[in-house]
Amino acid sequence: MREIKSSLEKRRLRGVRVISALSALSMIYFGVINAGKEKTTFGFVINSEWVIMKEWAISAATGARIFSALSILASIVAVMAYRKRSPIIVPSSIATFGIFMAFITWSASGKYIPFTGLLQGALLLAVPLVFGSMSGLICERSGVINIAIEGQLLASAFVSGVVASVTHNPFWGLLAAPIAGATISFLLATFAIKFSVDQVILGFVINVLVIGLTNFLYSKVLIPYQSTWNTSPTFGKIDIPILSKIPIIGPILFSQSIVVYLMYVIVGGITFALYKTKWGLRTRAIGEHPTAADTVGIDVNRLRFKNVMIAGLVAGVGGAYFTVGSVGSFGKEMTAGAGFIALAALIFGKWSPIGALLAALLFGFADNLQSTLTIIGVSIPSEFMLMAPYIATIIAVTGLVGRVRAPAADGIPYLRGGVH
Repeated sequence: MREIKSSLEKRRLRGVRVISALSALSMIYFGVINAGKEKTTFGFVINSEWVIMKEWAISAATGARIFSALSILASIVAVMAYRKRSPIIVPSSIATFGIFMAFITWSASGKYIPFTGLLQGALLLAVPLVFGSMSGLICERSGVINIAIEGQLLASAFVSGVVASVTHNPFWGLLAAPIAGATISFLLATFAIKFSVDQVILGFVINVLVIGLTNFLYSKVLIPYQSTWNTSPTFGKIDIPILSKIPIIGPILFSQSIVVYLMYVIVGGITFALYKTKWGLRTRAIGEHPTAADTVGIDVNRLRFKNVMIAGLVAGVGGAYFTVGSVGSFGKEMTAGAGFIALAALIFGKWSPIGALLAALLFGFADNLQSTLTIIGVSIPSEFMLMAPYIATIIAVTGLVGRVRAPAADGIPYLRGGVH
């Protein structure tokens, strides 16, 4: 126990030190050594929402110093919290925000940043990551490692696009996608739970299978018959009255497609069900202490199988977003590693629904930031900017977020009378 506590304290200390060092470097480099000489303009209006402030122009040097100072102050608070053994997540988050804003203000010197659009794009890029991380959450809270999120998303995107193209109706594509996700989950559950196959290896094999199958069908069916099989309609935006008019957050949260609104419902539903219902209690029990759960009458493997299937349904909705929720056609390997980033978001979020949601939003923001800065023509090489979301992913899984512990029985097959 002492060794575990010591390890956790070392992680917290490392996190505080890294944040403090980055805050200081932000002030030194962005605010002093290489301070911007022009103004950075932030835009806050993108639709017909109510206007409080349309634009905000600030000297790049001044803005970088202000945000870096905010980050330094938050880092000091984090250090004090660490010494008092208090949570450091809030000051660390504020410090990270300050570093991000200092970087944006510095890099966009003399440019225009559509700030509300940046956040809106971040949310949209995070949608499949959120669904993927929720799928992984349900599986791993049940004791089953889900490396096959990538395959679930890709298969669902393919089926959704094809069905919507054939029926000329995005709703049918949205309904078909969860079935595709559940089909992949059936393979995962059957081999992992019934035959006790190594779950990590199994997940990678399923991903390779789905990639190969979709690539084959894409080249043999979708490309030759593009107009029939791969031209699906997409969902339009639905503006929620009054709420969509709220400055900044209105167009970001309440002027979205039905898939995004489903994301809100699913995340809220999983959060409530996991912590407030008998199903949630049993799910957490079989993921932490399956033997104890078995002794009180819970059929561990049956519930695990059921939960893996539910996870496939959830991932299926995320896969549909790639086609009927955005571009309207299936592209070869269009998920581009989203399943693995979703898995990283799950780890970063410490296997909690809200934590995984926030982590997915962070990765979505990093991804959209590199796109935005590349489009407006910043002086940073585009190759480096393309690395940004993946660098954020690596940072997320290095342990800088403090205690990161998977469910105790995660990945361990269960046999009645013992675990092997």
